[in-house]
Formats: sequence, structure tokens, C-alpha cells
Amino acid sequence: MVAGSTEQVVAVDIGGTHARFAIAEVTGGKVLTLGQATTLQTADHASFQTAWEDFGRSVAAPLPRAAAIAIAGPAQGDVIRFTNNPWIIRPALISEKLGVDRHVLINDFAAVGHAVATADASAFDHLCGPDQPLPDTGTISIIGPGTGLGVAHLWREGGVYRVQPTEGGHIDFAPLDSIEDAILARLRRRHRRVSVERIVSGPGIVDIYEALAGIEGRAIAPLDDRTIWTRAMAGEDSLAAAAADRFCLSLGSVAGDIALAQGASGVVIAGGLGQRIRDTLVRSGFPERFCAKGRFEAYMAAIPVKLITLDQPGLYGAAAAFAQRHHG
Repeated sequence: MVAGSTEQVVAVDIGGTHARFAIAEVTGGKVLTLGQATTLQTADHASFQTAWEDFGRSVAAPLPRAAAIAIAGPAQGDVIRFTNNPWIIRPALISEKLGVDRHVLINDFAAVGHAVATADASAFDHLCGPDQPLPDTGTISIIGPGTGLGVAHLWREGGVYRVQPTEGGHIDFAPLDSIEDAILARLRRRHRRVSVERIVSGPGIVDIYEALAGIEGRAIAPLDDRTIWTRAMAGEDSLAAAAADRFCLSLGSVAGDIALAQGASGVVIAGGLGQRIRDTLVRSGFPERFCAKGRFEAYMAAIPVKLITLDQPGLYGAAAAFAQRHHG
């Protein structure tokens, strides 16, 4: 492409259940626009290629000959298989199968990192720490509770940035009080080793809820995580609300640990779950737990912590990754 030119690209975000598509415009290493997202059920399509073609039929014009693809899982290897859907992607055949001339293929949480790196300041809500924009230099830690716990960091200086996805969600869970001791004891009955992802992820609230019920000697009916979150946010179940508060406390501890380990000068909470529980995060004790790092409490209190509020950070970030590689 000619330097400074504008290009359209198909942005794709593939998870276990859904594949999301949108047309983006990029230039100069940045995303100019991101069109309306189309969400397809992976179970309704035999392959990524047929889903791509289905999206193409819904667009009035021919699809751009460029693709930015974010996938839930490792983006390396000759054959990529998904955990929760039967699709297979062979990276070497992407251009041929999709009819594109250029593409990028990245991990979905790496895409979130690109979104954090390039989104406007208006795309972030303040959670705690100094109420100021994320710094333009240094390391930003990114933590995303969802089906699992995504962790990444980005480094930027002088207008240049690099994103590094990690497996930080699999560090050991460290309880800080007797209630978290009880949660850990419950999980240890099933798992030899308990990672933070077992607690600080959407499904983790089930074990928190059941552990709290056990502490109180309550007999409860089994509930799935969606039901517990719904009851907690609606304020119609005090035990579910207590579980949500406890989740936020643990998320604060984990976010602080990640920030310390990565030498962060800013922290971003990402993911749809984070947006749904924003108010609970602020009032739950999350800020206090984030800072509760002993001799480094003052250091932690000086770190701005934000919530990214983009509707489709995976799509936006995939397009940003393409822009960085082909237009940067």
C-alpha cells in the first residue's frame, strides 16, 4: 500500500460460540472507523471459510482483500484447532481460502492489547488510582475476566508500541483472608493446583457462591454462573451479591499482582464482564485490594486503573494489529 493511504479490512473475532465480523478502515497504523459488527454462530457454519462467505453475502459490496483475524487460542502452528468449536484454520491457506492479499492472525487477547494501545482516551472509564489518562510511555497491564482470565501487557514509547500476550491467568491463587482460604480449600478438592483463573473468571463465581453458602451452612440449589451473575447484578439474591463482591476483591488482588510483576505504569480491565460489573468494582473494595501490596502500597496507589468500554475491542484490536503491520 502507498504510505498514508486508507485501506478497508475485514476484522474478525472468533471465539468458541460466536464469530464476529466488521469492515474497518485503517491508515497510518491506526483504525479510522469500525463498522457495525455482524455476529454469527459458529455451530451454524461448517468452517471459517463458509462463515466468511456468509458474512460476504450480507455486505452490499465485494469484501476487501485484507483480513485481520483474532482467535481464542494460540495463533501459531500449521493447523489451528478450536477448543469449543469444530473449525480448523490452516494459516498458510488463509489468503487462498478467503481471497485476500494481506492478513494478520493474532490471539484474541493480543487484539485487546492493540485496542488498548490505540483507542482514544474517551474509550476508558476511570476505576481507581489517579484520575488521569493512561501514560504514553511505559508498560500497561491488561487483565480481562471472561470465560477464562486473559492477561497481556503493552509497552509504548515515542509513538511506538508492542503487545505481548501472556498466560498470566494461570499464576497461583493467593488467598488473603479466611473466606478466600475456604474458597481455595473447596477448589483444592478438585484441582491439585488452583490458578487465579479458577476464581477470577466468569464461571469462577459458582465456586465463590457455593463456598459462601458452605460457610453459612446454607443448602442451595445448583446454579450456573450466568444465573448467579444475573441475580447479583439485579440485587435479588444477597448471597449472589456477596459472591460478586468477593469476585471483585480477588480481581483487585490479581490485577495488583500482575501490575507489580510487569512493572506497570497503568492498568486496564477488559472484557464484557468488566463492563457489566463496573459499579460493583468501584464500590466492592477492588481499589483497596489493588493497592494492598505491603511496602509498595504507595507505589500501587499512583497507578491509574481504567476500564476499556469499546463495544468490540477484539474487532477493533484486530484491525489495529493489521494497521500496525501494514500501515505503521
